[in-house]
Formats: sequence, C-alpha cells, structure tokens
Amino acid sequence: MTSSSSDGGDERLPRPPAFGFPRQTWREIAHLLANLPMGILGFVYAFIWLVLGLGLAITVVGLPLLALGLRGSRLYGALERRRARALLTVRVDEPSRLWHPGGGGFLTWLWARLRDPVGWRTALYSFLRLPWAVLTFCLTLVCLFVAWPVLPWIARGLTNADRAMVRGLLSPSDELERRIAELESDRGTVVDTAAADLRRIERDLHDGAQARLVALAMGLGLAKEKVLEDPGAAAAMVDEAHGEVKLALQELRDLARGIHPAVLTDRGLDAALSSVAARCTVPVRVSVDLPERPAAAIEGIAYFTVSELLQNISKHSGARTASIEVRRTDERLLIQVRDDGRGGASPGGGSGLAGLAERLGSVDGLFVVDSPVGGPTAVTAELPWRDREAVGPGLPRR
Repeated sequence: MTSSSSDGGDERLPRPPAFGFPRQTWREIAHLLANLPMGILGFVYAFIWLVLGLGLAITVVGLPLLALGLRGSRLYGALERRRARALLTVRVDEPSRLWHPGGGGFLTWLWARLRDPVGWRTALYSFLRLPWAVLTFCLTLVCLFVAWPVLPWIARGLTNADRAMVRGLLSPSDELERRIAELESDRGTVVDTAAADLRRIERDLHDGAQARLVALAMGLGLAKEKVLEDPGAAAAMVDEAHGEVKLALQELRDLARGIHPAVLTDRGLDAALSSVAARCTVPVRVSVDLPERPAAAIEGIAYFTVSELLQNISKHSGARTASIEVRRTDERLLIQVRDDGRGGASPGGGSGLAGLAERLGSVDGLFVVDSPVGGPTAVTAELPWRDREAVGPGLPRR
C-alpha cells in the first residue's frame, strides 16, 4: 500500500514493530522466569516431607512418610523434565518405574521405596534450585528492562547451566538404566521360555504317552471280554498291550530326560554330556574339565545348550566329527562345541540358535557362533559360575 507525497513520489509504509528475539530465546526467557515459582514449589515440598519424615523416623509414621515423599519427588522431577523438553529442547529419558517387589510384604516394599535413587536425586535438585531460581529470575527480569541488547546471550548462558542441572540430576544413570532394561528383558525371556517348555511337555504328553495309555486301556478292556470266549485272541491282545506299555514307558523316559535327565542330577555334566553325545549321529569327542560341579541351574542350562547344539549338528551340519569341551575359566563356565560340517550356521537362521542365545543371555551368559560357509563351525557359550550348594543334614553351604 502506498501514499502520494507532496512532490508526487510514492512512499512505502514501515513494517509494524516486532520483537527482535528468535522464538527459542523467548522460550529460554520464559524458562528462566518460571524458575522462581517452580523452585519455590520444589524446595517447600522437599523441605516439608524431609523434615517431617526424618523427625518422625523414630515412630511408625516417619519411614512411610519418607517413602511417599520420594514418590512425590519423582513426580516433581517428571514435571521439571517436561518443562526442560518444552522450553530448553533438552531430551532427557524418563527413568524406569520403581521396582515393586512381589510377595515381600510391607517392609520389603518400604525398603525398596526408601532406596529409590531417582527420588533422592530429585530432592537434591529441589534444594539446589531455589537459590539458583532466585538469581536467574532477578537477573532475567532486570535485563528485560536495562540490558535488552545482551539478554539473548545472558539467557543462553543461564539456560545452559539449567540444562546441565537437568541432565546431571534428573536424567537416569545410563549404566543403571541399561542394566534394568536388560534384566526386564531377561525376565521376559525366562518367562517365555518356561511357558514354551510347559506347552511342549503338555503337547508331548497329550500326543504321545497319553494316547498310548488310552489305547492300552481300550485293548485291555477288549482282552478282558475275550478271556473266556477266545483265550488265544485275548492273549494276543495282552501281548500287544505289553508292547504298548514298553513304548509308553520309553516315551515317558524320553520326556523326563528332556525335562531334566537323571544322569545329570546323579553324576554331573561329564556323564550327562557323554550320554547325549552317544545318541548323536556324528562321532563326538567329549572333554569335561571341572574341579567341582556348578550350581544345578547352571548345570542344567549347559546340558540343554550342548544337547540342542548336537541336535543341530545331527540334522543340519553334514559333519563327520564333532567335539565338546567344557571347562571353568575364573568365574565363568566355558562351553565350546565344534564340528567339521558345511558351516553357514547363524542365530538368525531358524536353527534354534537364537533361542539358545536368549536363554543364555537371561542368566548373564554369552553365545558366539563362528560358522563361515564351508565350515568348520565353532560355537562358544559362557555361563556365570555359581558354586553348588551342599545338600543334606550336617553339610555346610558354600
């Protein structure tokens, strides 16, 4: 839009006035001005629950009050993290939810709450923030009126300190959070593995031994009816039922061996692995060098790991020979299974190796597959060593 001047020329109207700061600078100024009310809120809350909780700690009320105060402190920390994300573009991960012990009773719950590191760090943040909040609020307010040109640089410097406080006190510990995430994943793996094993046992019982026992009961019923009419036919039916009993017993033995073989319980890994190697279609050399037996759970995982690896060798490798080596190195149980087959095995290849890796990972174990195409294949598994507890009256525990 133009207007005519006295000399006939055109004159462009000036732009409407506008604030000269970019949007991020205004967000930082807003954050600094909001520091005072948020700092007062956090300090008053932390001061009240700490004073009351510690003052009443000698009574029944004090410790639960501290636990509830830490819970509220977590909520205040979450509010401050959201404010930092919105105004300072600070990306701080939320800490893991507080672990809830199951079946431990009130004292176990209370102890877990009182040991909450996130709540205590947030309480420290609340106490440190009040003097800083007063300083930043006053300095920002003064600069808004008397130091406008340099306010963006002052705001950036002050909010950088705010960012450092948020990252240092309100962000989760990377190592701790990583470990918590691993344990939660491992717990899920253990639960899924146990559920899969139960389904497998139920299916094997239903399709195998149970079906044979039902057929056996029917055959014996028919033989009973024919005992007087046709003794020869009844004898043949009883003989057939006897064969079914043997097959059902063999299936039950195989199923029990799949749950936990008796030879492993009675004689340990050396005898159990020798037994499973004898059933492999490939000649297997077994070397077990253990000064003592590990914990039963570790021993069982080692047995089933080797057993499944030998099944893979029998079905997929095309190997002519294989070897098993088990030994203890420091505080680890080392298992190495090698074969001279065609190679190409991979945990993602659908051969059951991924499940083995998950199962070992659930107990802080390692699983490494070295299988170039053309072979040979070497699988290394490590498990944490745990001493076996002595069992029986008068025997000491390790």
